[in-house]
Amino acid sequence: MIINLQLFADGPGGEKTEKATTKKREDARKKGDVLKSVDVVSAFMLLFAYFAVRGFGGWMYEHASLFATRVMSVYILDGDSYTLNGLLRIFIDAILTFVICIGPILAVVFVAAIALNVAQVGFQFTTEPIMFKPNKINPISGFKRMFSLKSVVKLLQSLFKIVIIGMLTYVYISKRINSLMMLMGTADIYTIAVKGLEFVFDLMFQIIMAMLILAFFDYAYQWWQHEKDLKMTKQEVKEEFKQMEGDPKVKSKIKEKQRQMSMQRMMSEVPKADVVITNPTHYAVALRYDLEIADAPVVIAKGQDYIAYRIKQIARDNDVEIVENKPLARSLYDGAEIGGKIPVELYQAVAEVLAFVYNLKNKKIV
Repeated sequence: MIINLQLFADGPGGEKTEKATTKKREDARKKGDVLKSVDVVSAFMLLFAYFAVRGFGGWMYEHASLFATRVMSVYILDGDSYTLNGLLRIFIDAILTFVICIGPILAVVFVAAIALNVAQVGFQFTTEPIMFKPNKINPISGFKRMFSLKSVVKLLQSLFKIVIIGMLTYVYISKRINSLMMLMGTADIYTIAVKGLEFVFDLMFQIIMAMLILAFFDYAYQWWQHEKDLKMTKQEVKEEFKQMEGDPKVKSKIKEKQRQMSMQRMMSEVPKADVVITNPTHYAVALRYDLEIADAPVVIAKGQDYIAYRIKQIARDNDVEIVENKPLARSLYDGAEIGGKIPVELYQAVAEVLAFVYNLKNKKIV
């Protein structure tokens, strides 16, 4: 684990100068404090709604026309339509027609809203934001929140968006109002309706594009604000490190990682061994004899069962001689530590094994 020692120096006035730790981010996420831009969700929802209306426009027109036809050719001529039951039947038909027309658009917007929220914050369920907190009904706290810097920034953002969208709408209408008025004086109702819809759709698309651009800047601001709010003082980082250091789960993970690293280092030494002594299935001890390292053979790896199997497997892959000697393997395993010299009482037995191995490889014992 790499620790920045600068974190243990107290900052002036307890200033929040350090980036949030993983634990701080996880704790904030559990409380519902996540990076999220409402403007991004709103802008993209409007964009999806726009395309849904354009895509299902024919569907909506067809069903609305059928309902209008039923009203003009059936309901208005049916005497029963003027009774309570008849009016109820017309009302239900109108509601069903409305649902059929607007249903696909609502479905698209609903799916888009879920997808956009998941894309920003992932799957996260927490009741923390809706839990009762006394400071929420405290008038002093409420007054402070109302006139806080965040509230002022939000107000300015809202005013800026209103001004930008208002100016865009004004400029667009100003450029096209004359041609639209001339059209109303010369064209038939159908042409006016079609051109009017094109006018509205074009204006809405430009407004949505402007909202998307503004949403991009809002997301950048929300990211900056989120990171700023999560920052910690050096003392907070120090306290968190102490807490994590005493956490049994963290200790267990650290020990497990250390064991894995130690095992990897040990296995990487096996190819350097002169011999591996086994018993032959339960124990394996790898020895290396080099006067530059020590004046006696050194145990560079040892293990039981599966580890013994892996040591022998690596030895075979690297042409390291494997010698079966049950009592010697057990004595070496119990009496010598990894990286340490073999016990004095085993010098003779190990020397005989090494002499045998060197003889096989035509090597000379030093």
